[in-house]
Amino acid sequence: MKYVEEANRFVVYDDQMTEIGEMTWSNAGESMIIIDHTFVEDDQRGQGIAEQLVALGVDYARKNQKKVIPLCPFAKKEFDQKKDYQDVLKK
Repeated sequence: MKYVEEANRFVVYDDQMTEIGEMTWSNAGESMIIIDHTFVEDDQRGQGIAEQLVALGVDYARKNQKKVIPLCPFAKKEFDQKKDYQDVLKK
């Protein structure tokens, strides 16, 4: 699998370079991003791909000094469960 940052999204490709998942965000001003969508193809679920996509979003926020509003239900669950994401969570 290969994870790639594109314009306002992280994409994961399988070994045949077929897109199998994505996490998208919107910019909310200069200092915030809104994670609005996380998706993984049905036959690829259960491998931690969505978790990795959200983790990439957290890393992006840290590198760019941004706070995150996790609007997507999956991303919100990840932020609720992972205490080490609290530094980038918009309170």
